[in-house]
Parts: sequence; C-alpha cells; structure tokens
Amino acid sequence: MDAEEILRFADNLVFDKTGKRLDDLQRAVVRGAWQRKTYPQIAKESYSTPRNIRNVASKLWQLFSQVLEENITKSNFCSAMERYQISKISNSGHFNLVQKGNINVCTETLHHPKTSKNSPPTQTSNEDDTQQKPRLDLRDAPDISSFYDRKSELATLQQWIVQDRTRLVAILGLSGIGKTNLALNLLPQIQHQFEYVIWRSLGTSPTLFNTLKSLLKFLSNLPEIELPASTDELLSLLIDKLRSHRCLIILDDVQTILSSGQIAGHYKPGYENYGTLFNLIGKLPHNSCLILNSWEAPLDILTFTADRSEVRFLQLNGLSEVAASAILKDSSLLDEEKWPTLINFYGSNPLYLKLTAQTIKNLFGGKVAQYLSYEPAFLSDELMPILQQHYQRLSQIEKQAIAQISNEIEPVSFTELIAKCQASPAESFTAIQSLERRGTIEKLCCEAETFFTMPPVLKEYVKIVAG
Repeated sequence: MDAEEILRFADNLVFDKTGKRLDDLQRAVVRGAWQRKTYPQIAKESYSTPRNIRNVASKLWQLFSQVLEENITKSNFCSAMERYQISKISNSGHFNLVQKGNINVCTETLHHPKTSKNSPPTQTSNEDDTQQKPRLDLRDAPDISSFYDRKSELATLQQWIVQDRTRLVAILGLSGIGKTNLALNLLPQIQHQFEYVIWRSLGTSPTLFNTLKSLLKFLSNLPEIELPASTDELLSLLIDKLRSHRCLIILDDVQTILSSGQIAGHYKPGYENYGTLFNLIGKLPHNSCLILNSWEAPLDILTFTADRSEVRFLQLNGLSEVAASAILKDSSLLDEEKWPTLINFYGSNPLYLKLTAQTIKNLFGGKVAQYLSYEPAFLSDELMPILQQHYQRLSQIEKQAIAQISNEIEPVSFTELIAKCQASPAESFTAIQSLERRGTIEKLCCEAETFFTMPPVLKEYVKIVAG
C-alpha cells in the first residue's frame, strides 16, 4: 500500500469504530508514520509543533490499539496495519496477493466514495451537522440594531462560507456602513454549520498573543496556565484546532491594529505578526472560516488573487434608496420628496443617516427641506469626529489627492488627478489606489478614461479641514 491507500484504510477503520473521520493532523501522523518520518519532520510539514504532533499521535495510537486489538506504537504501526488488512481480506475470501518480502500484501485498492477537501465532513444519521448546536462565545458581539435590506450581501457571504468553504472573508467599508450588523445577521443563517463560533473585537488593539490566548481558552477549554507561552506555539495550536474542528471566528474592528498616516493596510508597530495569522489561515488547508470586519484590508491578504476562493473580499457600499428611505421613515422625517437628496449627500450610509435624522428632528422639527436649505450643509457634532477618524488615517499624499477631488464639482479623470498631485506619478498612483481601498473615493470606469469622485459628505468635511 502507498501512503494514500493506507490513509483511506486507516480513515475507514476509525470511522467504523467512532463514526468520525481522521482530521488533518491525524492524517499527517498516519502518513508520516507510514513513510517512517520523525515527529519533528511531520510537525514541520504540517505547520505544527513536535509536542503537539506527539500528543496527537499518542491519542491516535491508543485509538488504533482498540481497533486492531493490540498495543500500537509508531514503530509497529506499519506492520500491524498490514497484518490487520491481510486478516480481514483473508476472512472475506476476496483478495489478490503479491509477495512483499516475507509478507503477502493485498494489491487490490479499496474503493470508497471520494470527498473533496472542501466538502462537508461525512455524517452519520446521528451526526447531521445541520442539526448540531455549536458552542458560542459571542461576549464581544454588540446587540443587533435595526437591519435594513442586505439580502444580496447575506446571500453572497452564505455562498462563500457554506458552499465554497472560503477560509478568510474580509468585510470592508467606511464606519457606519453596516459591516458589524451584516455579520451579526449572517450568524443565525450559518452558525449551525460550525462546531465553534467566536466573536472577538480588536477595538482595544490587543496583541496577537492575547488574541490567540483568548481564542484558544475557548476552543481548547483549557485554563490560561496550560496554554503555550509563546506566540508561535499558540499560533500552531490554533491552526491545529481550525483543522480538527469547523470553527467560525469573527474579528471585528480590525482597522485598530492598522497604522494611521500611511498608505492603507500597514500594521501598527508590534502588530505585524497578525499578518502571519491571516496568511496561514488563507493559505493552509483547514475546515474553518475567519471573518474580518475592517475599514480597510491588511496589505498581506491583498496578495491573494481574485481567482482564488480561499480568500474573498466584500466591499460594503451604501444602502439602496429604498432601504435608506426606510431609515428616514422610521425617524419620522418630513418632506419625503427631499429624501433622495439627503440620502445621496450621506452616501446611503446607515449610521450617517441616523445621526443626521436625529439632528433634523432636534433642530428643524423633522423638516428635511429646511435642513437642506443651508449651504454648505453643516455637519453635526456627532458626525464630525467619525469623519475625522477616517481623515486622520490618511497619509500626506492621500490628503493632497483627496483635497483635489473635493474641489471638483464633476468627477475628475485619473490623468488630471495625477497632474494636479504634488508628487511623482508613482506616489500619486499608490495614494489613489489606497484611497479607493479605504472606500473614501469612488472609481467610475468609462471607455476612454477612469474618473474618481467621493461621497458629498466626505467632500464637505475635507473642504472644512483642508480649506
């Protein structure tokens, strides 16, 4: 038997005994033992630690000892498996044998239904994962607020996570656009597909070490004192858990570990090792999914090409006019014929509309027409700090570029924008690309040229601070 044949044989033995399939690390141990590799070699090939591989192997040999009814160790695993297979085939009366040393070994390959590495785990009648209740840790998840039509986005995320088995999903967009609310409303639709569901906020900028400890305390059900003491060991243990269990992890407010004053996507000093976590989750095969909610995407996950399903990006834009109008209706605003103007000014951003609606009610008795009669439109004290956070994150060259766009009534062409920026074409190109990734400018593609514009509310803010 070659390594793949022994894996199929071992997997079916375990399934017959326990009703469960071998997980990725158990398969790595079986394959490595069959190929006479050491535990450190197996650990290196599977991105784990020797200590963890030994622990997995120890439990696995105990399991095979029960199945084969003899004491199994790494050293006798190969011979024991060959003896057991021969005894089973001999008892069945259907076999073809060839000589291998002094042992007759069956040459007939056992055929079993093939499953894709991305297919759901095989289930028994008692183990329908659509009926299992996952273990939930949603202590960092905020309460669900009013949710307005995001059916298309929900369907897309469900397709990516459940059907396509995407490993990492980044939900991106400006503050208040509804990233967190979208993820919260997605959970009831997909959580039954997972064994563990964890929501963590990075709003306080925890180190990767502390984030990993928090995740593993729940996934491993271990006290903190029993967890590894280094970030690398914690990272290896988390990857092991994501392989052996189907886990859904949501990290909210990821932008807080990213740097301000630079091109989008750079980490704050001391937080660069989050990139290792995101890269491993995107690249390595496992059964789980990580959702990132952020104003911008970390640069390292942007290296995953668009034609790969392992990592996906959902840029969340404003609501439809119908959904945005529902917000204004719920806020009891007047002058419905003026609502489209208000919605367009705030880019259909749910939070911006809610804050503005409250201002209109307080100052103008809900009269939208009266509010819009003031030009330039004033921005409320509640909204100004939010816009300021976005502006302060920009690099100097980005601020120059966005100031140029804010001064234009019509969308500005790429060629014109490059010419007006006080920087080299290469620097200007990088800045424009970064602004688009942040969602602070919008790209309009025409046949002959690419144009850029920005939501009127951002234009107004930039004029205030840069004027």
